[in-house]
Amino acid sequence: MQAFDPRTFLRSTFDAAVRAADPLHGIQQYLPDRPKGRTIVVGAGKASAQMAAALETLWDGPMEGVVVTRYGFGAPCKHIEIIEASHPVPDEAGLIASRRLLQTVEGLTADDLVIALISGGGSALLPSPAPGLTLADEIAVNEALLASGAPISAMNTVRKHISTIKGGRLAAAAYPARVVSFIVSDIPGDNPALVASGPTVADAGSREDALDLIGAYRMNLPEAVMVHLKSPAADGLEPRDSRFARNQAHVVASAAVSLEAAAEEARRQGIEAVILSDSIEGEYRDVASVHAAIAREIATRDRPFAKPVLLLSGGETTVTLRAKGKGGRNSEFLLSFALGISGIAGIHAIAADTDGIDGSEDNAGAFADGQTVERMRKAGVDAKSALIQNNAWTAFHSIDDLFITGPTGTNVNDFRAILVR
Repeated sequence: MQAFDPRTFLRSTFDAAVRAADPLHGIQQYLPDRPKGRTIVVGAGKASAQMAAALETLWDGPMEGVVVTRYGFGAPCKHIEIIEASHPVPDEAGLIASRRLLQTVEGLTADDLVIALISGGGSALLPSPAPGLTLADEIAVNEALLASGAPISAMNTVRKHISTIKGGRLAAAAYPARVVSFIVSDIPGDNPALVASGPTVADAGSREDALDLIGAYRMNLPEAVMVHLKSPAADGLEPRDSRFARNQAHVVASAAVSLEAAAEEARRQGIEAVILSDSIEGEYRDVASVHAAIAREIATRDRPFAKPVLLLSGGETTVTLRAKGKGGRNSEFLLSFALGISGIAGIHAIAADTDGIDGSEDNAGAFADGQTVERMRKAGVDAKSALIQNNAWTAFHSIDDLFITGPTGTNVNDFRAILVR
């Protein structure tokens, strides 16, 4: 009988989670009828190209359009143009893509249909500064947001009030055409209006909310941005706006569905699984501390769950940057977790971003166990110092424990699996 390998097991649960987030099945379930007029496709996000390819296999009729995705995340399409741009910090290619999307929905009629393919990452990929602002202003805002430690929902509340495409504005530009949005959610709670800052779905968040969040997280934004946010020009569109009356939004993939699939895969292999939550937010150190405490309790006292068990959680932690090391929120979480379980046998974990890229490096995440910190020490890396320097990638790279998948074609945010044997 083949020996049980914890990492192979953990990898299998991640793969099951990613398969469950394949947008093809969700799009098929909600596919609208062909319109009398044209079918136009627009989209943005780290999964948008794969969503476009899936739509092309399902759609029975002519279509045309354009979507934007992250560099290296493209997919071959026959009828839908794929543009690649920068993430997580916007660039000129994203600015051009935003203009193309807005131009694509110009001049449509009530007989036309717009299918919007939206996934996480779309905010950075759709820079479209409000009048009086520049691309440099949007870049500065993104950098400040990423360094602030704010949750993704707060980031997107700010972003949509400085944009001409977010907060439902892309759908408003398409009016009177009907807009059907397919959404791969990376937002805890799966609010369609917050995914990619809602280019086709408005929400009730106000510019006052945005200003409150800027103050709460002590964000240092350009003066021009603050002047804009304090003016009525930054007011958002209301969800009750009549231009949205015929529109629909469908969440076709989410963390909840993916975690259920991972749990089922674990049980198939004879390991009981417990989903702690699919919407965990907060500073990664705090989240890691709680996860480590639960894992230690199970390992040493067989409570609150009996061994063997797989603990699963999703959502999106945040990292308040203190230095300029290499890493992402999943590797930072896992390094902090490794410190919390150091020296304890029988605990193995993986933390990874379901899109295949953690932060700005080449890894999806990393693996850890009770000996991770000691292996790093032998490799000449002090785990605590690496954590302080936001250098988790380097720490895991030193012991060859990075988890590398390449782009997965979906994005339902963080995946954490902790096996206690």
